[in-house]
Amino acid sequence: MNDLVMSGLGDHDLHLFAEGTHTRLYECLGSRPADVDGKAGVRFVVWAPEAERVSVVGSFNDWNPDVHVLIPVRSTGIWALFVPDVSHGELYKFHIRSRHRGYWVEKADPFARASELAPATASIVWQDSYEWKDQGWMQCRQATQGHQQPVSIYEVHLGSWYRQGEHGEKFLSYRELTELLVRYLSELHFTHVELLPITEHPFYGSWGYQATGYFAPSRRFGTPEDLKYLIDRLHQAGFGVILDWVPSHFPTDLHGLAFFDGSHLYEHADPRLGYHPDWKSAIFNYGRHEVRSFLLSSACFWLDEFHVDGLRVDAVASMLYLNYSRKPGEWVPNQYGGHENLDAMTFLRDMNRLVHERFPGALTIAEESTAWPKVSRVVHEGGLGFDYKWDMGWMHDTLKYMGCDPVHRQFHHSELTFRGLYAFTENYVLPLSHDEVVHGKGALIDRMPGDEWQRFANLRLLFTYMHGLPGKKLCFMGGEFGQTREWSHEQSIDWYLLDEGPYHSGVKQAFSDLNRLYKECPALHRLDTYPEGFEWVEANDGQRSVLAFLRKSDCEEDALILCVYNYTPVVREHYRLGVPFPGRWKEVFNSDATYYGGSGVGNMGGVDAEMIPSHGQAQSLSLKLPPLAGVYLVQDT
Repeated sequence: MNDLVMSGLGDHDLHLFAEGTHTRLYECLGSRPADVDGKAGVRFVVWAPEAERVSVVGSFNDWNPDVHVLIPVRSTGIWALFVPDVSHGELYKFHIRSRHRGYWVEKADPFARASELAPATASIVWQDSYEWKDQGWMQCRQATQGHQQPVSIYEVHLGSWYRQGEHGEKFLSYRELTELLVRYLSELHFTHVELLPITEHPFYGSWGYQATGYFAPSRRFGTPEDLKYLIDRLHQAGFGVILDWVPSHFPTDLHGLAFFDGSHLYEHADPRLGYHPDWKSAIFNYGRHEVRSFLLSSACFWLDEFHVDGLRVDAVASMLYLNYSRKPGEWVPNQYGGHENLDAMTFLRDMNRLVHERFPGALTIAEESTAWPKVSRVVHEGGLGFDYKWDMGWMHDTLKYMGCDPVHRQFHHSELTFRGLYAFTENYVLPLSHDEVVHGKGALIDRMPGDEWQRFANLRLLFTYMHGLPGKKLCFMGGEFGQTREWSHEQSIDWYLLDEGPYHSGVKQAFSDLNRLYKECPALHRLDTYPEGFEWVEANDGQRSVLAFLRKSDCEEDALILCVYNYTPVVREHYRLGVPFPGRWKEVFNSDATYYGGSGVGNMGGVDAEMIPSHGQAQSLSLKLPPLAGVYLVQDT
């Protein structure tokens, strides 16, 4: 049997792999059940160009490296062997003896579809048999995930969202989580769920951000079919699924990608390029063609095989800047002397172009914290090609402002209004993410000043402000009901709080109603990414800490929404705001409503415009602004 037959690869596969443009390597490398000459078995294929000898060891040969020795496929650096009578569920690794320094090691399969439950590290031969039932969702996805559609994301860490056991020690499986998550997303009116990385990772405490299995879902929560069932049911219930995906770095665990064949195969050899000082992990060599094929294939794998609706790409800034978190002399400039990682730029553009061409309607979202231009602009206009970028500036400025005692907020008013200068330079997601409730930062409610009533009023005000602003929404689990403890991946969020008094359940109800309004009111989402959808009414009243703006749709028949915010615990009587139309304006949301835990101050359901000029308009409203609250009003037609 010749090497190509042994490997199952064609000349075209080898060419694309070496060129850096192969995007379906998950169908070519790794362990693949096959039938050769009438014998059922498995093809084992691995890329290890600096190996002197490669064998596959596993439960089918007593882990003996001398039984099944792979043969090289031409001069490609690929090794392959067909092993008969190996079946679904067998454990295996690649035993690699390098040509360098007498180095040998047993490595997990970089393309494994499944892995052993950590801390065990073997790969598993896996033959998928799942039958999808989400055809309706997949057919209409492109129409439901455009920029003019509502996107409200619930960010979830599966290992700590909900647990069982006397002490909360038991993970729920993908299947056990399914109905609970579907029911909760429905109750809260979210449109999407974003899962912190569920790619296989050896250290649970990394939350999945130190991945070793770029094609395998974590075994902690079940099998690949179990994850597909979860995604399938979410789709059938009308929810999109976004996965955190980490092409920025990977851990240096012995069984993983690092120093794979006795050489720096996936990472740079120079630590100034290949080692991340913050996370003590390896950085992918984006300039190596085969590595690009690996990463592009991983992105496609989750969209193709698991029907996910988007990828949130972690730590994009660390990819783009060669001097990211490095001192002078600790990094290597690019060929033009700059600090931009040109190879990473090319990779991200290729990845985004590929995803949008091959998976219409799929989203890509960048966690990018700098002023890098055009992150969410199309590639042919010089952008990186992402659909959205996290607005980290908004998050930092807003939480800093909300942390101020209300008496001092008048001196920090610009921290709220500054976003108006850049709000439409990118397509933004407004994130209140997991990063804001860890590492000593406390829970969101801990950022809020005042007594208990004021803290919860401030939290409702924060959510009301987020939902009124242009931009898609994201909230990390627990924030939506005022979790009072900093998030820990070792225990469930504190669901019991919903049974303790009115404040937590009130915040949850307010968040649910805000999501529902955001989805139902075109003015709150259709022009999320366009300046035509936003108009300041009052941006300069820092002395009284009041903001007001209009949200608009691109359809004349859609109602305008006036969003007004009072950031002090003082009731503002007869606060006048100009409006573009006469008639009655109906109060459709008030975060100070008693059923949210508020004081019940408001405008008795609405107010009539008076022919008194204000804010450049011929008519105006005289409003009663509740304390530490936001209200939405629409023209009552």
